[in-house]
Amino acid sequence: MAGETVDSVEMLRRLVAFDTTSRNSNLALIDYVRHYLEGHGVASKLVPSEDGSKANLFATVGPEVAGGVVLSGHTDVVPVDGQPWDSDPWTLTLKDGRYHGRGTCDMKAFYAIALAMVPGFRKARLRKPIHFALSYDEEVGCIGAHALAARMAGEVPKPRAIIIGEPTMMTVVHAHKGAQIYVTKFTGFEAHSSMTHLGVSAIHFAGEFVHYLNRVQDELDAAAPRDSEFMPPAATFNVGTIVGGTAGNILARQCEVLWGYRELPGRPIDELGERALKWLREELLPRMKAKHPAAAIDTVLRSSTPAFSPEGNDDAKALAGSWSGSNTVGSVVYGTEAGIFKKTLGVPTVVCGPGDIAQAHQPNEFILASQIEACEGFMTRMMEWACRE
Repeated sequence: MAGETVDSVEMLRRLVAFDTTSRNSNLALIDYVRHYLEGHGVASKLVPSEDGSKANLFATVGPEVAGGVVLSGHTDVVPVDGQPWDSDPWTLTLKDGRYHGRGTCDMKAFYAIALAMVPGFRKARLRKPIHFALSYDEEVGCIGAHALAARMAGEVPKPRAIIIGEPTMMTVVHAHKGAQIYVTKFTGFEAHSSMTHLGVSAIHFAGEFVHYLNRVQDELDAAAPRDSEFMPPAATFNVGTIVGGTAGNILARQCEVLWGYRELPGRPIDELGERALKWLREELLPRMKAKHPAAAIDTVLRSSTPAFSPEGNDDAKALAGSWSGSNTVGSVVYGTEAGIFKKTLGVPTVVCGPGDIAQAHQPNEFILASQIEACEGFMTRMMEWACRE
């Protein structure tokens, strides 16, 4: 592999072939990237997960000086289970100007293009470095990015800008909502379904919690700012899964609810969560225990993704806009690792990458060939900038 040169499409083909669904290890992909970089004389560092089954990677091309650019992307993808794909999700397939495959849009194309350009970066007389930052488990709560950003803050000369390459059709995004995800387990007391006075149905009380979240959502919608740049403009709750019960004639002993919300920038990320937990503790639990003392409610925070605020990002917006050729600056409601990197490294940050977010997580996910070309142009202009600075 020493000195191997491949184009963007070939690199994307290789990366898509790694099934890095979040439930799986990403080490095979990380190992490939590490050896590819080594072949071009670029050393990389790994930041493994606690159990060692996954790893983040960061590397620097160019001089070890401040003022460079971080190119950030996540290596994991969402499952293809149950989706009606017309082609193998793990084989890059070109049809009608679209490259299909899981992760093509979200978001392997961004760093595939950057990796393909490493030989060019190496040959160029870079005066400012180009940093790579690849994370694990973004799709399940931006889990790996925290440790990755912390390591980079301590070991990488302070960059001038961070580019999170999530799909934005190469327009510049300067803000997004934050997200908190919780798992709440309701424990009731089993009894025959005809003897409801003897037990506690965990499912019935879980339903009351869902109803409470709906009432809070109505309140948030009514108070939403009319001039918000977000759509929808308010913070939003979602109940993702409800699992519980054993049979139709038994009061359910357990019910587990996966729930969360997306909060606006400038608001404490845990504010709505603390309000909901207080309602569970002070309002719902006493009513459950009044029916049977064995009843319980336990909640754990599964993941936290800070909101990404627009303040302090002007330098990154100007740079990314000049490289992309886009005059558009906006916000999105989905989450990224931008807030984590910006807060930890204290560096202006934007989200800007190839592909349309509407294709993310979909069957037959694709990226337009024209978007790959547009991102290549972005990388070329970034490289030229790094040679001038």
